[in-house]
Amino acid sequence: MSEQAQHISFLGPHDPAPVLVHGGRNPNFPLLLVSDHAGQAIPAAYDGLGVPPDERARHIGWDIGIDGVGRKLADLTGALLIEQVYSRLVIDCNRAPGHPTAIVTVSDGTVVPANASLSKEEAAARTRAIFEPYHRRIGEELDQRGKAGRETFLIALHSFTPEMEGFRRPWQCGVLHNQDPRFAHIVLELLRADGLTAGDNEPYELTDTSDYTIPVHGERRRIPHLEIEIRQDLIEHEAGQTEWAERLARILPLAVERYRASMTEAAK
Repeated sequence: MSEQAQHISFLGPHDPAPVLVHGGRNPNFPLLLVSDHAGQAIPAAYDGLGVPPDERARHIGWDIGIDGVGRKLADLTGALLIEQVYSRLVIDCNRAPGHPTAIVTVSDGTVVPANASLSKEEAAARTRAIFEPYHRRIGEELDQRGKAGRETFLIALHSFTPEMEGFRRPWQCGVLHNQDPRFAHIVLELLRADGLTAGDNEPYELTDTSDYTIPVHGERRRIPHLEIEIRQDLIEHEAGQTEWAERLARILPLAVERYRASMTEAAK
């Protein structure tokens, strides 16, 4: 690795650890919460990536409001929450290493100067320092639960900007799924029954290559899973975060019960 790569790619002594673990007071609770874009941190060596603070605070830098929702949901249910601390502008932890959007040079019209002409060594150093510890922690948690025979439902928490490329998105939330939609469809039905405009694989479609967390940790392990997206204007303030945490604390356990009942019925 070049001297330059060593200088800018390793976390310094005053940079936060890449993973934050919150909650978990109820070790037998079946939900495991993960949040790929909860953080806004940027290693000091990157000097803000050359992006102004107001731009980094936009949806391009993190999933606005999802940190509050996730932590409140973990507190309400006793579930464990695993968060990624660093901005997605440093490296997107919901993209496979080497994916074209794993380390962006432009995001929603904003140029990211520090990501231009990034060497393979520098990109690999970001993967080792930030991406790998986060996904290793998720994998370790799922391994432990599997060895203990504990049932786990993986919930990936995200938020989305109300408008993209001039299109005003009508959904208040969306439920994303790919190869196994069974649990996701139960949650979707409950959200719609709650009076919400909930999108089915909207505003994004989850595929084998578009995302990383659900395909790797959910689908490969064949555990019930989903990715939920909440519109950011609904959770940018604490009151909205509390409202959504309370809603999910009510709906997700009910969905677990219905999923279990459906599996029992299918086995007859």
